[in-house]
Amino acid sequence: MMKILVTGASGQLGAELSGLSSDYSQYEWVFADRTQITLNDLDLLNTQLNKINPDIILNCGAYTAVDKAESEKDLAFTVNHLAVELIAKYAKDNNVKLIHISTDYVFDGTSSIALSEEAETNPINAYGASKLAGEIACLKENPNSIIIRTSWVYSKFGNNFVKTMKRLMNERESINVVNDQVGSPTYAADLAKAMIVILESEKWIPGIYNYSNEGEISWYEFALSIKEFGNYNCNVEGIPSVSYPTPAKRPEFSLLDKKKIKRIYNLDVPNYKESLKRMFI
Repeated sequence: MMKILVTGASGQLGAELSGLSSDYSQYEWVFADRTQITLNDLDLLNTQLNKINPDIILNCGAYTAVDKAESEKDLAFTVNHLAVELIAKYAKDNNVKLIHISTDYVFDGTSSIALSEEAETNPINAYGASKLAGEIACLKENPNSIIIRTSWVYSKFGNNFVKTMKRLMNERESINVVNDQVGSPTYAADLAKAMIVILESEKWIPGIYNYSNEGEISWYEFALSIKEFGNYNCNVEGIPSVSYPTPAKRPEFSLLDKKKIKRIYNLDVPNYKESLKRMFI
């Protein structure tokens, strides 16, 4: 029986994979939280990987505190770069299949068209820089890896924009949401299914892939959809990013082109509204 190690098991994507795992009992699943797979301690990490001895690694664990990363660069780079490098090397040395999750924040946001996997990277914050370093190290150490860049992830699990908006719309009469950052959300349940489609496929084509839900929207438009499905009375106002300063800059445009993953793995990617509605049901 093939053993699948899922890192970051307590995160959004890890939790969604856990929910799906019972439908795929032909695998032995190991869901590892940060105590079982310690991404900020490289010596311990190597020991932990050898102890678990997986056949497949789905690396969903990451340092994702975008603003905090500006003041915790060393920690962000240890988890998002050096740990990924070690995992990729382990995968290569032990003939382990590796799917690693990355981010749209590897881009600077100056594009006006959907970003392909070949688009030039140029991160504008420490988090994005750490994730890009992880991508580069991953493919250098193990060219047989699959990397999936995703964006604006949300889920029923963990902390995310959708859950924050639901709480605020319940508590307040009015909220402001930035309207000049454009991309597309990703329902973690959809991404989890896409990862399993790749695992179940008869072909393993290494390299970088993009995955998010379909649709080109701003965070403000996303908030309006949340208001609609939640039937909230809260007034939602759109504001420019300059009116909501954060320690880390965000890319203004990070819409991902999904043609490659749809073509190679014959994936049907749902529209963001369709997926958001499923979360509310």
